[in-house]
Amino acid sequence: MSIEVIPSTDLRNGQVVRLQQGDYDRQIDYSADPIQTAQSFAGAGAIWMHIVDLDGAKLGQIAQADLIRKMIASSGLRVQVGGGVRGSSDIEKLLSIGAARVVVGTKALEDWAWFEQLIRRPDMDQKIVLAIDAREGVIATRGWTASSGRTAIEIAQLVRGWPLAGLLYTDVAKDGMLSGPNLEQTRKLAESTDVPVIASGGVGNLEHIRQLTQLPIWGAIVGRSLYEGKVNLPEALSIARVGG
Repeated sequence: MSIEVIPSTDLRNGQVVRLQQGDYDRQIDYSADPIQTAQSFAGAGAIWMHIVDLDGAKLGQIAQADLIRKMIASSGLRVQVGGGVRGSSDIEKLLSIGAARVVVGTKALEDWAWFEQLIRRPDMDQKIVLAIDAREGVIATRGWTASSGRTAIEIAQLVRGWPLAGLLYTDVAKDGMLSGPNLEQTRKLAESTDVPVIASGGVGNLEHIRQLTQLPIWGAIVGRSLYEGKVNLPEALSIARVGG
């Protein structure tokens, strides 16, 4: 089936980086300029871009709003942004600077009543993506430094019928490792809910994209493999859009 490939940019101290398995001590630095990177994604034919404010995720507050605003404005891409979202005002701020969607993870898992109320707001319809970052099936929070004690499947079932833009499912063990996505767990998650699922973590080559098109998901995040030349974005977009 056709899926959307979403190129990803992880930001730390204003630079494009990548963390291996979510570990801040295992950071890979890239020389790519964030704004030029966003523009290159658009030039390659992408429609969406995923941005993670790693400083925000660790600090618990949005840390790179101005840079994110410039990346959105200069590229013309539809952008989903996560990292450091801890309240409604953070979401409103990101939407105000041009984000099409905001990714919420830690705050949702730690204050479910707040999250459920947020999702029911008419102005938030289809603008919130719930991040489900799992390690051995259990959801991790706070930049993957803490465990929520809740399973990914449990949460996916709980939000059936909710007006979410999507569920962003990341297997922490796979993220940044290029060894392939967790196809089995991604399929199980997608089959357990009616909310569109976006797979993240592990894509290292075009074959992994083909494999993901066989799952009942909406899209897939591609990050490190783009920066290291292992995946050609125009090719990946073409494969994804024809369903493998």
